[in-house]
Amino acid sequence: MLCEKCGKNHATTHIKTVVNGIVREYNLCSACAAKNGYASNSITGMLASMLGDMASPRLQNQKTCRVCGATFSDIAHSGKMGCGECYNTFKEEILPYLKRVHGATHHTGKIPNRAPLIVKPKEKTVEELRQELTRMVAEEKYEQAAKLRDKIKEMEGDLK
Repeated sequence: MLCEKCGKNHATTHIKTVVNGIVREYNLCSACAAKNGYASNSITGMLASMLGDMASPRLQNQKTCRVCGATFSDIAHSGKMGCGECYNTFKEEILPYLKRVHGATHHTGKIPNRAPLIVKPKEKTVEELRQELTRMVAEEKYEQAAKLRDKIKEMEGDLK
């Protein structure tokens, strides 16, 4: 497909705009896209623009990563972490960004659609329960020890 602006080069940038409910699509070559302000369509460009506003003077300290030497300003401008240690070094600066983008600051993962509705927690093994039983007896927590003993007997009955 040729560029709709110049008609010479191959279109590599596809732009869709909605103005007053009217949808328009443009197919531009990289040169025409750059002339019209659509130069960076990569994910790193998007991340750099999002991190760029986080690199205010308030957040910009001259802290550098001890492994790669990157500063938060470098990361904000490139949209890329220098190395894995950058996550630890710039944790305070990155957490507000993660909260804004993902809605949370910790990874919760996903549950596949085919998974059962209720995910059961991993049950302890008989050996782990025996160790806990020994600890409860040593701490003189006999009621909890009795419950563990009964659970162990129940599990051993299921195994036999």
